[in-house]
Amino acid sequence: MTPVTESLYTEVQIAAWLRGLFTVAWADGNFDPQEQEVVQQLTHDELFAESNLPSLDERISPAELAAALGKDPKIAENFIRTAVMVALADGIYSITEADVLHEFCEALGLKVAALDGLRATLCHDEVIKGSDGIQQLPQKPGTLPQPAADVLQPMREWLDGMEVHDPRVARFICKMIPSQCPFERDVKLFGHKIVHIPPMCKINPLYDQLVGLRFRALSYLADDRGEDVSQYF
Repeated sequence: MTPVTESLYTEVQIAAWLRGLFTVAWADGNFDPQEQEVVQQLTHDELFAESNLPSLDERISPAELAAALGKDPKIAENFIRTAVMVALADGIYSITEADVLHEFCEALGLKVAALDGLRATLCHDEVIKGSDGIQQLPQKPGTLPQPAADVLQPMREWLDGMEVHDPRVARFICKMIPSQCPFERDVKLFGHKIVHIPPMCKINPLYDQLVGLRFRALSYLADDRGEDVSQYF
């Protein structure tokens, strides 16, 4: 079996990292029971031994986050990458999420040009139509535009640069990103279809980056840590 490597981050850094991600997840006020269950699992599984650390479901201020993560720009940038992916997990990028990310970047001393392109999607509002011509779920302001290849390409490349070096961050990624693209479905009322919801991989043009990060996290846990990752499938 491959030898287990040491964790890259301290307990304090991991606690701040996860609290930062949950602060982003809470930003738009949409935090469903499944996500809340993940918070509880991570609190118990990852940090239960550190009784003096704050609860993971407590929001963290930008200054507190920066103080905990330290001055290593690689750590800061990898945190922001995971925070962006949390914000994009449902395919909708809200103004409140963008503002929280901006505040975090300022506190960490980061300037991420790719975030400017992502913020440009906040004003996008159009109806998505499938190849069959059926009207699908209308895009709300903040929903990522379907084409947007030029706008989002820098973001794709930046997200693909995320490396996973800590088992707790890896486990978080594996739990937060679903193992397969959620199925598309029709919403019916009294037997009549009122809207068609496409699969997540069609709603979110950065879905491939989410899947790629999940794969790297799984590979790290299995190959570098020797962990059984069957629970994440």
